[in-house]
Amino acid sequence: METKGYLPPSEITHATIQTGIKKVSMKYSNQFILGILAGAFIAFAAEGSNMAAFNLFAKPETYGLGKVLAGAIFGTGLMLVVLAGGELFTGNTMILGGVLDGKVKLNDMLKNWFFVYSGNFVGAILLAYMMVHSGLYDSGANVLGGVTIKIAAYKVGLPFLSAFYLGIMCNMLVCLAVWMAYGAKDMVGKILAIFFPIWLFITSGFEHSIANMYYIPAGILAKVNPSWVAESHLTPQVLANLNWGTFITNNLIPVTLGNIVGGSIFVAGVYWFVYIKNDVKQERVLLNQSRSNAAK
Repeated sequence: METKGYLPPSEITHATIQTGIKKVSMKYSNQFILGILAGAFIAFAAEGSNMAAFNLFAKPETYGLGKVLAGAIFGTGLMLVVLAGGELFTGNTMILGGVLDGKVKLNDMLKNWFFVYSGNFVGAILLAYMMVHSGLYDSGANVLGGVTIKIAAYKVGLPFLSAFYLGIMCNMLVCLAVWMAYGAKDMVGKILAIFFPIWLFITSGFEHSIANMYYIPAGILAKVNPSWVAESHLTPQVLANLNWGTFITNNLIPVTLGNIVGGSIFVAGVYWFVYIKNDVKQERVLLNQSRSNAAK
């Protein structure tokens, strides 16, 4: 009989928990280093998708098409994380499944989140710095630089709850992409599993904390260039609101919290409940019924 090219959801649940056990068992230094790589991979996806779509972003009538194009490119970042090797905080929120199953200590999960999140930040900031100093933001007669600033200003201008909910919806899709990639048995399957949910997340305009570690610092750093600022067409008040403080308080905190809820509860938690907790209860019911029938 031919073997299926993918795992069913119940088996993906167990595979995800086993992956989480391996993740928290790594040396902290390795978690941090692989976190740097993943942050850089996501930043590459962010800058590449902006480069492809900045002219479309600059015009209201083509903005949606720009998101579609950007989404088609952005999935490369998560492909690099999953296939080349990296530790991404948003995907690692699913380690909660192992905690719920009693196979991962809560403290170990939180340590993993800390080292990976820190590494992601370093990798994303490094790419933002290099992009600002590479000269690429001059592309399109400085329009790419202007769009970079505009995107960052929009993100720090989001209300707290909006950023939180956008973070939840984002990481539901990101973690489902990782989830399905765990279930695929070959590289092509994993690539396709990642591509479509990430395409949907970017096209929808949801908020990803690690991607924002590139988008917003890139915009802040780009403000030093008057030509890029002019192409952003933003008011002095909006530009002043784009700073390191608002990056943390207005975006990174609510989006990170939303990402945690979306990945840990709505993906890992739900599937653990359905395929492990409730399955165990069902097995006990069937076992008791069998014993009762045997006694009769």
